[in-house]
Amino acid sequence: MIASYSTATPAGPRTVRKAVVPAAGLGTRFLPATKATPKEMLPVVDKPAVQYVVEEAAAAGLDDILMVTGRHKRAIEDHFDHAFELEQALASKGDTVRLDAVRDPARLAAIHHIRQGDPLGLGHAVLCARHHVGNQPFAVLLGDDLIDPRETLLSRMLEVRERYAGSVVALTEVAPEQVHLYGCAAVEPVGEEGVVRVTGLVEKPAREAAPSRYAVIGRYVLDPAVFDVLERTPPGRGGEIQLTDALQDLATDGTVHGVVFDGLRYDTGDKADYLRTVVRLACARPDLGPGFADWLREFVRELEDGARGTRKGRRAA
Repeated sequence: MIASYSTATPAGPRTVRKAVVPAAGLGTRFLPATKATPKEMLPVVDKPAVQYVVEEAAAAGLDDILMVTGRHKRAIEDHFDHAFELEQALASKGDTVRLDAVRDPARLAAIHHIRQGDPLGLGHAVLCARHHVGNQPFAVLLGDDLIDPRETLLSRMLEVRERYAGSVVALTEVAPEQVHLYGCAAVEPVGEEGVVRVTGLVEKPAREAAPSRYAVIGRYVLDPAVFDVLERTPPGRGGEIQLTDALQDLATDGTVHGVVFDGLRYDTGDKADYLRTVVRLACARPDLGPGFADWLREFVRELEDGARGTRKGRRAA
């Protein structure tokens, strides 16, 4: 087992300024809610999930963000734009708290949008960003993975990119029965806590074929060399162009590193995990947490009392 990194993160100038947020998925696991609403816009407490991702990028110093969307994702563009009529109405009421909340998304960074067109996978979505990114390193943040705002994962990855160059992926250790859900990495130590060299990657391997229990999660800092590799990468698992396959190609040259993360991470791509995310982040809010946590305790007691009552009823019958 490789120790995860320390959360102490020194500040300093960085060459990575751009981020790409793929947001073109259909969100079929959340139908019918996502029939007309992008899955990225589903609320997590009182902000859409995608806003947490953009806030994370901005907090790490990435001030140029490209959203790769699809034709049913106009709501994402509107959310990160100014809403003149709404802002005017709130200003006239003197409601500065809600006015700031409405204005904040448009002030986080310079946010751009491009449509993916054909849904050909994550690798293709990243390739769509080529003209915007140019010949610069860039970050990729997936909207289904929310990293707790108190964590410094992305900043740490940017620092590793500065020292080692190449590309950097975020890794987390998962249970053996979960490896088939992720891209999994073969790794070797480099003599630095929480940092490894990635020597190989396999997309969603069977448990017995997994090279390790280190799974790639939805944060990447990529060298622009990935674009040329993606251009020649054929469709892989599921008939899609897999970013994992392109990174496997780059890893053969020793230019891919991993940051091992064991901090707070929330998965909003699964219904049960989405509900847990809402509860955890609500409990962490100073304005909601204390009262909500008290209600949760009472609710759990009611559930336990109900379960005990059901068992007593069954025994009596």
